[in-house]
Amino acid sequence: MAEITFYTNPMSRGQIVRWMLEEVGEPYDLVPLDYGTGMKASDYLAINPMGKVPAIVHAGKTITEAAAICAYLADAFPAAHLAPPIDRRADYYRWLFFAAGPVEAAVTNKALGFIIPEGRERMAGYGTFDHTIDALESAVSGPGWICGDQFTAADVYVGAQIDWGLQFGTIPNRPSFDAYAVRLRDRPGYQRQRELDNALIAKMRRNSQ
Repeated sequence: MAEITFYTNPMSRGQIVRWMLEEVGEPYDLVPLDYGTGMKASDYLAINPMGKVPAIVHAGKTITEAAAICAYLADAFPAAHLAPPIDRRADYYRWLFFAAGPVEAAVTNKALGFIIPEGRERMAGYGTFDHTIDALESAVSGPGWICGDQFTAADVYVGAQIDWGLQFGTIPNRPSFDAYAVRLRDRPGYQRQRELDNALIAKMRRNSQ
């Protein structure tokens, strides 16, 4: 039995955590859940009262929220080198949580058609969608990764947001985003995640017929 139990649905933000787990390289037990009875069952609500995925349980401790899980796994398994040294973590923390906060909110609101009323931008926390996307672009405009030459958990989380957004049109195509996404898609961990989750999607669809 693996030390990590991973609760997910392959058509969810669980894809982010699956990618992170593949980058970490440690074994994990997979528990796929459907959006109906699975996530709302009492045994899973005891793990995450929100009734949503992803979640992991490691060494008896529960961690939810994809960004938190990515940061936790980087610290829990330092041999994977997915977190920079503590004195080089400014950009790591900054952009990891910028993507989890302003980017997530701005992209979701725009997709839902919610427009911040003029003059009320400060209340939203992210200002405007365009300002948020401009800031996000500055994080990935270089030739390497968010923390320079080292690929980290911040690239998993920020990269997943950008990769998903480019595929589904919720983030605009820009040369910096496109080049960053190409680098991400070349990673073996990314490719394993896609293969595993695509296979799980097909299996769950067959089982539901």
